[in-house]
Amino acid sequence: MTDKALEISSPIGLVAGGGAMPFAVADSLVAHGVNPVLFALRGACDPVRVERFRHHWISVGQYGRAVSLFRAENCRDLVFIGTLVRPALSEVRLDWGTLRIIPRVLAAFRGGDDHLLSGIGGILERDGFRMVGIRDVAPDLLMPDGCLTRAAPDGSAVADIARGREVLKALGPYDIGQAVVVIDGHVVGVEDIEGTDGLLARVARLRAERRIRAKAGRGVLVKAPKSGQDLRFDLPTMGPRTVEGAIAAGLAGIAIVAGNTIVAEPQAVIETADAARVFVTGLPA
Repeated sequence: MTDKALEISSPIGLVAGGGAMPFAVADSLVAHGVNPVLFALRGACDPVRVERFRHHWISVGQYGRAVSLFRAENCRDLVFIGTLVRPALSEVRLDWGTLRIIPRVLAAFRGGDDHLLSGIGGILERDGFRMVGIRDVAPDLLMPDGCLTRAAPDGSAVADIARGREVLKALGPYDIGQAVVVIDGHVVGVEDIEGTDGLLARVARLRAERRIRAKAGRGVLVKAPKSGQDLRFDLPTMGPRTVEGAIAAGLAGIAIVAGNTIVAEPQAVIETADAARVFVTGLPA
């Protein structure tokens, strides 16, 4: 854990969305002697896996209920972790605590996902909580620098990685996505609302339709946080499914920024990549 993490109070509250990451973070906290309490988002968090931990269920829009539960559990420090489909305002069921801060909630919704998350985090901080990130509480889940796999990027892949980083840096201020696919210097896809899995499926489809003519085994998926992003929220994430998607898309490998990207099930990532002879490498931040 980082020096900042040594100041984190126990228990710590995990606002838990979908996927495996809330439970990986909870397990890491337990291993470091910090007690997690999961505040599971209805419709997103896995109802079976959450049973292993102390938890409460909350719905999007129940700000008043959430704050009451945070305080009852003595959770001063909070982490947002896991996937969540951004709701429309018309789908949010507001409680009285949310109505009290509705102007600030509306302001948070007027922007991209990073703006929304940082806006909600700011509201919580004004109510006396502290938002912390994965880098502070579970750095063991972050991508290390260097190549994890037997395969490594060749000269063509290195050039594609450089181009991908340039594109992501340019797109960062627009809060569009955190990933891009570059093949032989050509940008063939940028992450959008479908996420990384959707991007890779699109590239696989374009290959099948022969709209991408480059032979299989060329091209790179590049992932990085958005420039100016609050790194406590919405860090890029990859896991075995990402590797499987890159294989199906016929790519040579995956390059992600070290220290700022979460790796789910790292051993499975390495085994899946090595079996297909694709690379997974961590880039200097």
